[in-house]
Amino acid sequence: MSNKSAEAKVQRTTVQVDGEKASYLTVERDGPAVLLLHGTYWSRVWLPVLGRLAEAGLRPIAVDLPGLGRSGGELTAETATVPALSEWVARFATTLGLSEPIAVAGHDIGGAIAQHLLARDRLEVSRLALVNSVLYDSWPAPHVARFRDAGSGPGKGPDTDTAEGVFEARRQAVTRALAGAATESLIADYVDPWHDARVRRSWLALAGAADSRYTLDLVPALKRSTKPKLLVWGEDDLHEKVEYAERFAAEMPHTTLIRVPDADHIPTENAPGQVARALIDFFAA
Repeated sequence: MSNKSAEAKVQRTTVQVDGEKASYLTVERDGPAVLLLHGTYWSRVWLPVLGRLAEAGLRPIAVDLPGLGRSGGELTAETATVPALSEWVARFATTLGLSEPIAVAGHDIGGAIAQHLLARDRLEVSRLALVNSVLYDSWPAPHVARFRDAGSGPGKGPDTDTAEGVFEARRQAVTRALAGAATESLIADYVDPWHDARVRRSWLALAGAADSRYTLDLVPALKRSTKPKLLVWGEDDLHEKVEYAERFAAEMPHTTLIRVPDADHIPTENAPGQVARALIDFFAA
C-alpha cells in the first residue's frame, strides 16, 4: 500500500480531559497502542509516520498537549512544566482506556515528558523511543529560551509585539527544522495553530517552563531502567545534537541509537520511511 493511501486512514478525534478538548491524530484499529508526544511543535510532527505504523499493526496515537495544536485549554506557568504535562498525559491515557504497559515515543520536549513517564512511573512504559528529544542539559534551545521571561511568572503573557514575535519565531524555527523538506505549504501547515492567541500564550508558558533540570533529575532512574530504549536522530540538528544521543546511548542500558543522515530536528519529514521502519521494528519487536 502506498504511503498516500495509508495516510488517508489517519483521522483527528477528541476526548475530554480535565473538562477540555484533547485532540489527537490516530488510525483506529486493533493493535498495540503507541503514544506519540510532541514538544514545542504539535502532533503534526508525527503525521508522516502514522499511516506506516498502522500498516505494521500498531495503533498510533499522537496527542496535542493542552493549549497547543488543536487541543483546547490553555497552559500556565504551573501546568506547562514537564512533571505537570506528564501527569496530564497519564490522565489522557486513562481517559482513552489504554491498557498498560504502553509504548511511548517523544519528540523535542515531548521526549522529556516521555522520560518522566518512565522514570517516575507515571505510566507503565513498555518501550521508550526518543526522536531528536531534549536530553540532559541540551535545552531550552536559544530560540525558545529567548521567550522565557514572556511566558513565566504570575500575570505574564504576550503583548501584541510579543505575540507577533512568537508567530514569526515559530515560522523561522519550523523552516530551519524542516530543512530539505521545507516548502511554503508545509511551513504554513506547521505554523497554522500559532495564528490563535490562546495557542501563542500556551506556547509562551511552555517556553517559560522549559528547564533542563527536569531531564537531568531523571538520569539516575534512567540508568537503572531495564526497559528497551530507542533513539532516532536527525544528524543535522543544531541544538539537540547527535552527541547528546551518543552519550545517552552509551550511558543508558538497553538503548539503541539510529542516526538519520541529511535530517534536522524533525526527521519524520526528512526521512519518514527510515524513521517509521525504526519505530516499527522497535515497537513491534
